Amino acid sequence: MLKPLADHIVVELTVKEEKTSSGIYLPDTASKEKPQTGKVVAVGSGKVLDNGTRVATEVKAGDEVVFAKYSGTEFKYDGKDYLILSERDVLAVL
Repeated sequence: MLKPLADHIVVELTVKEEKTSSGIYLPDTASKEKPQTGKVVAVGSGKVLDNGTRVATEVKAGDEVVFAKYSGTEFKYDGKDYLILSERDVLAVL
């Protein structure tokens, strides 16, 4: 698995199915918005401050998070969609 550096985290993107009021499921390709939630699968060791001390990250592997819409770098690994982003781009833990 990937090991992010410093205060970066790896998030597996959550793909949610959308259903119309009549019960028709829309594929994810019909949705125009990027997903903004995901599950943290790996966390870096934390940010190093100017004085040399390391500040641990606030999120941990397994957390469900909401992140900024256009943040991070998307990539595929073993057929799954992931996002590497900085911890400061995480807005909330669900």
